[in-house]
Amino acid sequence: MSQRVGVASIQGDFAKHVESLRSCGLTDNEISLVRTPEELTSVDRLIIPGGESTTVGMLMQRFGLAEAIQERAKAGMPIWGTCMGMILMARDIEDRDQFTLVLLDITARRNAFGAQVHSFEQEITMDGIADPFEAVFIRAPEALNLGVGVTTLATCRDKIVAVQQGATLGTSFHPELTSITAVHQYFLAL
Repeated sequence: MSQRVGVASIQGDFAKHVESLRSCGLTDNEISLVRTPEELTSVDRLIIPGGESTTVGMLMQRFGLAEAIQERAKAGMPIWGTCMGMILMARDIEDRDQFTLVLLDITARRNAFGAQVHSFEQEITMDGIADPFEAVFIRAPEALNLGVGVTTLATCRDKIVAVQQGATLGTSFHPELTSITAVHQYFLAL
């Protein structure tokens, strides 16, 4: 059965996620850029890419996309947030009072590995993926205070960098910035 994958395209590296989905074998007819609640209705699952969480959160609220995403998540739609996407999906953000979608029962700590100049690549292993892979961390968050039903899928430098709660996935790294499609394949199988 064919599925249609949406990539939230308000800001951030959404084009790289589209390239990764193509590398997984999806056609352009199976990939949609999502900016509005109407566009969200045409997809079966959604990726929220990296970017700037305060700006994206405000724009999602302004255009009604935030509420539409929350409703689709309640209905069981698989949703994956990378880096900023994971922050935006958290229950709350450490030391910040900003909007979140509250899709993952975690606290997100922004810039857990340091500022932009501290960006790095490191090989990690992730539950559900057979082989270790290179992960790209750019001002990456970590997941703290995991609630009931949240599973740790990967850690890096003693920090939780991938979590799953039902059909909701959060990664603090950027799989779309590598040639590895294993994490995208994992999400497509949820």
